Amino acid sequence: MKDINNLAAMMKFTLCEDEKIFVSTGMDILTDSFKALIDVDTDGTLPMVSVLESRNIFREDQVVKTISRQELLAAAPEQFDGFFQVPRTLA
Repeated sequence: MKDINNLAAMMKFTLCEDEKIFVSTGMDILTDSFKALIDVDTDGTLPMVSVLESRNIFREDQVVKTISRQELLAAAPEQFDGFFQVPRTLA
């Protein structure tokens, strides 16, 4: 129950005794389920990030023609120091 009181204090929660018992029971169940993993034999098993097969789905990099800064800013209603100038949005 000490752990529940510490946890509630850290989260700034006020728990009644019934709520403390409920949370404590849930934490015990969760902790016990993780303890069961200790008995699992993982020798020879490679670490995994996901059980799904992953592959690179990205395209190859290709050089493409881009618009120069001068061409782009030529159509800008306002610019300053080589950048678009827009109205201030924050005070």
